[in-house]
Amino acid sequence: MDASSETISARLLAWYDAHARDLPWRAPPGSPPPEPYRVWLSEVMLQQTTVAAVKEYFAKFTRTWPEVTQLAAARDEDVMAAWAGLGYYARARNLLACAREVAARGGTFPDTEEELRKLPGLGAYTAAAVAAIAFDRRAVVVDANVERVVSRLFAIERELPAARPEIRDGAETITPDARAGDFAQAMMDLGATVCTARDPRCLLCPLSEPCAARAGGDPARFPVKAPKKAKPARKGRAYWITRAIGGRTHVWLVQRPGSGMLGGMRALPDDGWKARTDGHGEAPLAGTWQAAGRVNHVFTHFSLELHVEMLAGNVAQGPGEGEWWPLDHLDDAGLPTLFAKAARLAVAMQEDAA
Repeated sequence: MDASSETISARLLAWYDAHARDLPWRAPPGSPPPEPYRVWLSEVMLQQTTVAAVKEYFAKFTRTWPEVTQLAAARDEDVMAAWAGLGYYARARNLLACAREVAARGGTFPDTEEELRKLPGLGAYTAAAVAAIAFDRRAVVVDANVERVVSRLFAIERELPAARPEIRDGAETITPDARAGDFAQAMMDLGATVCTARDPRCLLCPLSEPCAARAGGDPARFPVKAPKKAKPARKGRAYWITRAIGGRTHVWLVQRPGSGMLGGMRALPDDGWKARTDGHGEAPLAGTWQAAGRVNHVFTHFSLELHVEMLAGNVAQGPGEGEWWPLDHLDDAGLPTLFAKAARLAVAMQEDAA
């Protein structure tokens, strides 16, 4: 690269001053930092999730629980239900654990990376992001967007994930002492809007001149990734069980175990499918079962083909532990996406049969 680290950071900050995205958890460039609670909440939500998907959830959470102490006092099931559809549900459990730890400390987030790392669920990235954005501490913040920018800027040939230490070293060299939060967000914005995974818009990039990948003629080749391994395919069943109570149809829901896949979420009963095994296929109740169809869902480490089966008629009692939930208020149950899709399939079949 021809430009110095100081020149790179100055160019990027000047670009950010003119082109920063307007996001509900941010302060405008050059403004005092936003509240740590809002920064932390947004960063947890944004892990492996798009900005567009997070906006609505962020608004809902901050409207329902405006302060970290209020979130800490919330019931687990209410938070899990509010999180439903956002995916990666371990984040919601970590969110509650962290909020309660911060509340126990007096409701104030620590202001250094080292202390932030001690909070539940805060890894290296989130601690660095909160330190930089909420407290303007110099911190090296590296997410997927920053990985892409740095790997192209330095034309890092090593494959991911082995390249990450080298990418972090590159990010370290260009991170300035001043305006740390703005710089971190500028790198994120550049990766999200200009230095995109496909068809990078190099003519609009403030770092095009010193970019080694652009000089090499193929910036889209970076970051270099190892070939993807095929995900294992699993099969399972979900069971739709209904009962009329007080003239209204209710559906039987269970609460999944607190840890593991979709932990702590309300769901339809299933046949015990897991990431490593298919379900056993045994229905939870004797009776006449009818196939309602199937839904397909892709998790991080496997794909699932979930067959939905409906029990004919009403039952007096649900199997095992669970609760009867009014069908006309099923949206309030906070079903995770997989089971929400299964429920829609069952409801559609019921309506067709009526």
